Amino acid sequence: MQMPTFPGFWAPAGWLADLASAARLLTRLPLGRDPAPSGEAAASHPARCYPLVGAAVGLLAGLAYALGAWLALPPFAAALLALAAAMLVTGALHEDGLADVADGFGGGRDPQRKLAIMRDSRIGSYGVLALALVLAARGGSLTALAAPGAVLAALVAAHALSRGGLAAILWALPPARSDGLAVATGRPRGADALAGLALGVLPVLLLLEFPVALTAIVAAGVLQGVLALQARRQIGGVTGDVLGAAQQLGEAAVLLVACAGLA
Repeated sequence: MQMPTFPGFWAPAGWLADLASAARLLTRLPLGRDPAPSGEAAASHPARCYPLVGAAVGLLAGLAYALGAWLALPPFAAALLALAAAMLVTGALHEDGLADVADGFGGGRDPQRKLAIMRDSRIGSYGVLALALVLAARGGSLTALAAPGAVLAALVAAHALSRGGLAAILWALPPARSDGLAVATGRPRGADALAGLALGVLPVLLLLEFPVALTAIVAAGVLQGVLALQARRQIGGVTGDVLGAAQQLGEAAVLLVACAGLA
């Protein structure tokens, strides 16, 4: 069987460059600046590597939970440690996006006003409530899972899958602004969006029981799809904040489904 010949898609240099670029964007690790893309590396999009970065963030969060369990912390305290570790690595980038989207979509009367609210650094009541609910869902799910092995598997799966849908959203929706993160990163090709989805789904299938994995994939896809449709309707497209909100909803969905799978 012959592989599709997307220009630069299979080049190892392109994958390494995209992985480094995705890590620079999605984390606060000191990785330096992106070099100017050239040749085959410039033909692809870093979004296809977002799930790989997500899996690494989930792994670090899971190890933080395991450390808390080893220190004999109760599950809730270990869960808080895991959440703090993930937010420390990412700089709470996605949580900030969730709060901004909640404030903008909930408080703006027209697309221009919604976008202005989303760009405002201040946080409103909608943002506070959205953050509280999603953090409670994530932390409560980890507490219910309790066993370090189960928590580690769920976190890696959740962080990978929740970022797997971001490439598809970037591919499907136009930028809502003429500047900002969605414009700076550019729109991925369909091949990159499919690769991102595949890399997001794979850890879920490998780490969770199949019925749980299938339900988690559907739940995350539905939540992220609904958010994407709302973004198209309310502001005309996608922004970096929308991507952050999509990640948070996808992660919470996977963790809740994994928690429900214990019943």
